[in-house]
Amino acid sequence: MRNSLEALEAKSQEIRELVLETCIKAGTGHVTSSFSCIEILVALYYGGALRTEPGNPDWEARDRFVLSKGQASPALYAVLGDLGFFDVGELDKFAQKDGIFGVHLQKNVPGVEITAGSLGQGYGVAAGLALGARMNGQDHMVYALLGDGELYEGSIWETAMFAAHHGLDNLVTIIDRNNLCVTDFTEKLIRLEPLEDKWSSFGFEAVRIDGHDIGAILDTIGGVRARASGKPLAVIADTVKGKGVKSMTNSPLWHGAAPKGEQAEIARAELKEAGQ
Repeated sequence: MRNSLEALEAKSQEIRELVLETCIKAGTGHVTSSFSCIEILVALYYGGALRTEPGNPDWEARDRFVLSKGQASPALYAVLGDLGFFDVGELDKFAQKDGIFGVHLQKNVPGVEITAGSLGQGYGVAAGLALGARMNGQDHMVYALLGDGELYEGSIWETAMFAAHHGLDNLVTIIDRNNLCVTDFTEKLIRLEPLEDKWSSFGFEAVRIDGHDIGAILDTIGGVRARASGKPLAVIADTVKGKGVKSMTNSPLWHGAAPKGEQAEIARAELKEAGQ
């Protein structure tokens, strides 16, 4: 589907609210990691970029979306539930014994391609899916969303070499560049920049955008199916960890945590204000 930018921005707010309530109810979940990539997911799933059929999750011609940053599972679960891949009410069982939703990404959830959580493991799968599509003469695209903290893993750069070597221009790599890891900002730990130069040096076409600007995201990935560059595409999407909730924004202490009690009420109020 393709909606107006205004409708997509409203949907982003709606998905953030759903993610927050899901994690508050469960008492766990990576809220801030989810919030940094909401616009990316909304652009893909609601903006017409991703070819899917909610009523047929295993449709052979579907585009494959691999959430390598599996800790952001609440964001993808919320999108899939909202689209009707499963009853959205099932999200009440997030991280519960009688539910199908792990805190990290679970493949048994309809619409989810892989189980993920360990940093770096999803990207290799995405490259393999892209090569498999090429070998089988299939025209679907493969999109992989990486966390910038994953870029410390050697498997990411091994996969990048593999993808460039095979000219996988059906692979779109999106880096959620929120600048934070579990304990600190990336550039204080070990510098990752300059990321565009690094991805280019590995043989990718690399671009940098505002990862919360849905128009910019769609302008960048909207025509990827018709690309003929012979190179895989890397999109460095500058984002804000915890986007939408001021008290949780850019704070390493909120990694992997859901607000409780008074903090939950503050988060709800701040998110509502951000959406006005």
